[in-house]
Amino acid sequence: MKRFLLFLGLLSLLPFHLVAGSFTFTTIDPPGSTTTGAQGINDSGQVVGYYYGTGGVAHGFLLNGGIFSTLDPPGSTSTDAEGINDSGQVVGGYSAGGVQHAFLLSGGIFSVIDPPGSTFAEAVGINDSGQVVGGYQTGGVLHGFLLSGGIFTTIDPPGSILTEAFGINDSGQVVGRYAAGGVLHGFLLSGGIFTTLDPPGSTNTLASAVNDSGQVVGAYNTAILAQQGFLLNGGIFSNIEFPGFTSQAFGINDSGQVVGAYVGAGGVGHGFLATPGPAPEPGTFGSTLSALGLLAAWSGSRRRTSSRP
Repeated sequence: MKRFLLFLGLLSLLPFHLVAGSFTFTTIDPPGSTTTGAQGINDSGQVVGYYYGTGGVAHGFLLNGGIFSTLDPPGSTSTDAEGINDSGQVVGGYSAGGVQHAFLLSGGIFSVIDPPGSTFAEAVGINDSGQVVGGYQTGGVLHGFLLSGGIFTTIDPPGSILTEAFGINDSGQVVGRYAAGGVLHGFLLSGGIFTTLDPPGSTNTLASAVNDSGQVVGAYNTAILAQQGFLLNGGIFSNIEFPGFTSQAFGINDSGQVVGAYVGAGGVGHGFLATPGPAPEPGTFGSTLSALGLLAAWSGSRRRTSSRP
């Protein structure tokens, strides 16, 4: 595998501020679901994600025009739909025979897209050119990957010990997370340069998705704040929080619509759609300091509400 031999830019050196975002929120729960997470959204408003149904089995879903469809590759025992492009191609991960695989759903056909030699793989983001990013494990180490034109390229920020790529836009900008020094950081890979994306005061961060305007969404926590969603727009971090609950942001389209998950009453996870409203006043920070749970361990799928920020 080729590796990017690139420079690391520290975005945290720039004068960022946390401000309160303004969104209208809608809950997304497939009928009969017990736990849900909305993970990707395209410019037509189609949403993909996962839900747990009867028996505690995870299924992928597509929400299109108000109609939910289940997305499960043949033979799968657990599925997670994670990204969707404007052509309706879907990527994600599924388990079969005790092994986690990455998949592409295109034209109604599921294809396995595991990097060669991987023992674990999941595809998380796809752009309109069909480029796919995700994560794979080999030799016990998790790396990010880019699949472009049938060629896999490994994505590892300098100094990282664990990496996963989560989102890619039509310009080829990639976002994700990496671990270094016992801390999780978000990153942006643009023009061959890695930039760390960490909201001020954060102790762990992931960057989940990037749209064609360069807006980034993700999640972070601090010493007193657990699983807070964020939007990074023009150098300004804004909180994205389903009112009153711990929230995470996973996907964003070119209209600025955001999807994610929140932990509601009784500790139940729900998906959400956040539609942007008027711009907030500058220099403000509005957030309910929800403290339901802490940032989860790296292991397992990054998309499950129970296993990631």
